[in-house]
Amino acid sequence: MPETASPLHNPIRAANGKNATWLRLERLSVLIPLLSVVLFVVVMVGAYGFLRSEEQAREKQLLQQHTQFLQLRLNEQLLSRQDQIQRLVLDMLSPNSNTGFDQGARALIGRDRALYALTWFDASQRVVSSHHSAMVPSSLRRNLGQVVQGIAPEDALQSHWRSVAGQEQQSQEVQPAVLQFFIPIEINGHPLGAVMAEYAPHLLLNAALNEARLTDGLAVSLLDAQGQLIAGAAPARPARAEAGFAWDPAQQAPAQLAVPVQPLGGQWRLNVAVYRSDRSMTTRALSLLLLLLGLSTVGMLWMNWRLSRRRLQTQRHLRQEYNFRLAIENALTTGIRALDMQGTTTYTNAAFSRMVGWSQDEMVGMKAPFPYWPRQDREILQQRFQAELDGRHYPGGLQLRMRRKNGTSFDARVFLTPLRNESGTQVGWLTTINDITEPNRIRQQLATAHERFTLVLESLDASISITPLGSKELLFANRLYRQWFGTHSAGHLQMLAQAGERDASRARQGDEDQGDAAGPEDLLMGLPADMLTSASSERAEIYVESLGKWLEVRSRYLEWVDGRLAQMLIATDISKRKQAEEQASRQMQKMESVNRLMTMGEMASSVAHELNQPLAAISNYVGGMIARIQNNTIDKEQLLLPLEKTAHQAVRAGQVIHRIRSFVQRSQSQREPCQAQRLVGEAIELANIEIRRRNVRLSVQIEAQLPPLQADAILIEQVLINLLKNAAEAIDGAELPAQRRGIELIVHRDGAGLRFRIADQGPGLPDEALEHLFDAFYSTKQDGMGIGLNLCRSIIESHQGKMQVRNLYNGTLVTGCEFSFWLPAMQAPHAPADEPAGPILG
Repeated sequence: MPETASPLHNPIRAANGKNATWLRLERLSVLIPLLSVVLFVVVMVGAYGFLRSEEQAREKQLLQQHTQFLQLRLNEQLLSRQDQIQRLVLDMLSPNSNTGFDQGARALIGRDRALYALTWFDASQRVVSSHHSAMVPSSLRRNLGQVVQGIAPEDALQSHWRSVAGQEQQSQEVQPAVLQFFIPIEINGHPLGAVMAEYAPHLLLNAALNEARLTDGLAVSLLDAQGQLIAGAAPARPARAEAGFAWDPAQQAPAQLAVPVQPLGGQWRLNVAVYRSDRSMTTRALSLLLLLLGLSTVGMLWMNWRLSRRRLQTQRHLRQEYNFRLAIENALTTGIRALDMQGTTTYTNAAFSRMVGWSQDEMVGMKAPFPYWPRQDREILQQRFQAELDGRHYPGGLQLRMRRKNGTSFDARVFLTPLRNESGTQVGWLTTINDITEPNRIRQQLATAHERFTLVLESLDASISITPLGSKELLFANRLYRQWFGTHSAGHLQMLAQAGERDASRARQGDEDQGDAAGPEDLLMGLPADMLTSASSERAEIYVESLGKWLEVRSRYLEWVDGRLAQMLIATDISKRKQAEEQASRQMQKMESVNRLMTMGEMASSVAHELNQPLAAISNYVGGMIARIQNNTIDKEQLLLPLEKTAHQAVRAGQVIHRIRSFVQRSQSQREPCQAQRLVGEAIELANIEIRRRNVRLSVQIEAQLPPLQADAILIEQVLINLLKNAAEAIDGAELPAQRRGIELIVHRDGAGLRFRIADQGPGLPDEALEHLFDAFYSTKQDGMGIGLNLCRSIIESHQGKMQVRNLYNGTLVTGCEFSFWLPAMQAPHAPADEPAGPILG
């Protein structure tokens, strides 16, 4: 197409060639002076920076030299005074010396002006003798010669320096800082006390400065670890120039260096600052040159701007239009088409060209009906297109199907707006075309996914409800919730309240156990929403009386679509599971009773033999007494002993019968505090009948002072009896000799609980039996039912314990088998409970 076909695009192309030369000349006219000025400024700034860096380096080197020299002098002052105090102590302890503490202290204070006081105190920090200098300030005099509070006695009897910072008194008088030196007094390794010397820091600093003779241009000060001034003059920061004076760029913060005072162990620091006393003429000259250079640069740039301003005015509108058109052409997601007043295409961008498949040159000059309209819709689209050209626009745009050059089609939304020139006159139409195929597909998929999601939620066997926090509004409820509670939030709040009451009762029970009477708190206060929504779900089991169901309620916080924080409850019917658990518990109790009956059935002959002994003894005693009474050969005193023995045997028989009856009868599980000694004793009382009948020895070892157990005594005794009986049967069945017919029962502390070990000297167990020994209905006996050991393990695990079995070896030879189980000990009343409170659904 000829270029005159596009009234908007062609002027830009024509102006581009004409303006290219002017643009190059304009850039050169601005860049060349600017580059020369920048180069000159860089050279001058570099020279100034080099000179300044050299000056600072010399100043830093000089500062380091002076600081090290002063540090050395100050260290010598402290070390020399340390030697003086040490010589004083040595003279005190030397038997050949006639100098005592008082005489040496007065002489030393008279020679040393920096020495405030010398104090001799014993090992209990009681002052033996103290001497003060006449130069001591009045605010400090009452505190000298006393051991400062806060220092340990063992520290006061060691050789070290100690600094005491100044304090402000109530009389607004500042107490000066004091430097203390402690040196111990020992004879034959026995501490007899110490000598404390107290010095004035400012006098020590003055002495060091006098020896160094470097006070010109220096500000020397002693600072503590917190940076507070101890002695000397702190360097002042440079103030701004007073009114009427220009600011001096050479005036900067003084260079300073702080080093630790070595004998004090880093408690104080020596701070040295150097002040610059001369004014650098080079700096002023360079500053003036930079100022003149800046003014000349601004003037040159202003002149260049005035010369190029007239040219830029004529090109500005064209460049704006060109940049605007270029931005439109580079648009990637929206197609743009320009039409004249008759509906002829005058311009299209690259995005629209890629969208339909025709090139930009091919589409320029096209008229309706356009080739990218589907053939079956051309008549309708022609009517709508003409209606828009006539001014009847569609506010929401026009959605239509478009055809690509390769024959495929896509969904598009077209917006038509008037196109006006700089004077406001309409010169055509601007059309924007958006490909909405993908959004339509995504919208359809979202609708389908929402339908599937709703179907899944409605088909769940769990009730789901969502309500905002602090409101009774029901945001969502699935089918099962509506069947149970209707369309209101009452059911949601009822489940939430029941779950919260259960958790609160558990929390109150835990607080009562720990002696804590704290009231309920708002656990959500202060927590951000993202922490609540990312937290794991909480669950509780409640019984809803109106439904007659047990429900497992899980709670989770989430952010609703409108931004509100909401709580979702998922309630699952667990009534059948509860019934199964109750039935399993009843079956377990029946199996425990059956196992006890079976155990006593197996021990029936042994029990009969055990009862036969006291009954036979009773019969013999009674028969003997009857015979002697008939013969009148016994008096009252001789009758008393047989009667006591008869009563003892009757009590013994009654105890055996009572113990068997309490063991066999069925009872509810009742856990109470019980001692290991009582459990073992009562279990052995019954198991010993079977053990003696099989001619087996039993040795018992119980560790002293064992903590009590919180357990069901009957069930633990049942476990012990079963394990002891099995051990006796294993030994008897192997027909072992008398020296190997032994059982060992050991009870000892193991961590936070007790361990019971039953070891026999039998043949042991095969490896395959060890893997399945605790399985239900698995037995190594020919007539065994396989429920004894399974019940034993269930009983131990119900008490939060653990049961184990292993063979005993002597090298590679099996010498027996050991059954052991561990039970947690009962906690002391003052100890906190290990089990945390349950989750709070609120």
